[in-house]
Amino acid sequence: MAENCTHDCSTCGESCGERTTPQSFLKKCNDQSEIKKVIAVVSGKGGVGKSSVTSLLAVLARRSGKQVAILDADITGPSIPKAFGIHEKVAATKAGMYPAITKNGIEIMSVNLLTENETDPVVWRGPMIAGVVEQFWTDVVYGTIDTMFIDMPPGTGDVPLTVFQSIPVDGIVIVTSPQELVGMIVEKAINMAKLMKVPVLGLIENMSYFKCPDCGKEYPVFGPSHIEDIAKKYGITNTAKMPLDPNLASACDNGAIEMFQDTYLDELAKKL
Repeated sequence: MAENCTHDCSTCGESCGERTTPQSFLKKCNDQSEIKKVIAVVSGKGGVGKSSVTSLLAVLARRSGKQVAILDADITGPSIPKAFGIHEKVAATKAGMYPAITKNGIEIMSVNLLTENETDPVVWRGPMIAGVVEQFWTDVVYGTIDTMFIDMPPGTGDVPLTVFQSIPVDGIVIVTSPQELVGMIVEKAINMAKLMKVPVLGLIENMSYFKCPDCGKEYPVFGPSHIEDIAKKYGITNTAKMPLDPNLASACDNGAIEMFQDTYLDELAKKL
């Protein structure tokens, strides 16, 4: 027990045998920020379109009149700025860093907006990467935000753990693809969310099918869908399927995600 112990474990950072309350690692956001809801977009593996989904959900929330921000926590593979056509660097004052703002008013914070060149690799070890993500929460002046989306790196490593412990995440959306192996990986993401006591708000199966532009028939290119089985197993009520869509890929590549029009995620976005 530390000297002058008040026996109030909620205000103490010491680890001692007398601790009766679990220590909270949650960090406070910047004093000039008010962030009402935080939704993390996660995936068990890379290459399933998580950043595209994050961008689309943010665009849909903004179209509904919400004040929206994206925290790009994929430090070693940031792609959010490219999807929105953002290339300028963020500004900083004594108050903190100020995020870039898209044409339609979405605030974005990403490591790509800090490096000298967009193609400069981020060759950092895990603790430093996790520390930068934490700073994106504590040191950035977002103002009043209705919903912040966090684009997470794939997997269940240092950064997801830092986000879940440091940021008051209200829930997660899991992005997957139809392969059965990926279904197993998705279950790991779900189980991590349960371990961290973060609710799963939705499940999105990307690349679920290809729709023939001539006849309109849908082809399950990567095999049959498993989203209903996984959703039922874990009691997830909000699901969505997204097709292989070259127009979406083109919009992201050309920084025009805010101009993309389709209804894949409309219902899920409303429920979120």
